[in-house]
Amino acid sequence: MSNETTSGATDTARKKVVIERTYRARVEELWELWTTKAGFESWWGPEGFRVEVHRLEARVGGALEYDMIADAPDVIAAMQRLGQPLSHATHGRFAELVPCERLKLVHVIDFIPGLEPYEHTIEVDFSASGDHARMVVTLHPHREPQWTKSSIAGFTSQLGKLDRRFGASAS
Repeated sequence: MSNETTSGATDTARKKVVIERTYRARVEELWELWTTKAGFESWWGPEGFRVEVHRLEARVGGALEYDMIADAPDVIAAMQRLGQPLSHATHGRFAELVPCERLKLVHVIDFIPGLEPYEHTIEVDFSASGDHARMVVTLHPHREPQWTKSSIAGFTSQLGKLDRRFGASAS
């Protein structure tokens, strides 16, 4: 469905991870998915989750505030079994924006019990090639290796939504 490359050393939990996708889409379409309320809500969150955006200010220093909400019956049941809330507020900011070329999101990770809040960075580079658009996502490591692994799995899952939307790519 897409061209994916994941790189990192043997222990990806401690290194930046790069995920690349090439889609049959325009760069502007991908850019809107990251920088508009409707776009962000249409795909953000791993399978079984959705988001409700409360604030999205696509400018350097602009806020990004949303709720991550479990919405699939099996995910809801799993969260309940684990004693986890079905929704949690998430917030961050846009640290860099070069329209249709590059953006950097910094999320505040403040929902992990027993761990002081910290910032987590996601960088995204966009480029066009004919009727295709390439998106290169760099996930920075979390403080704890297990959260980095969960982040990679969750992000890969949510990219599946874009894979289905934009179909196969020419590599």
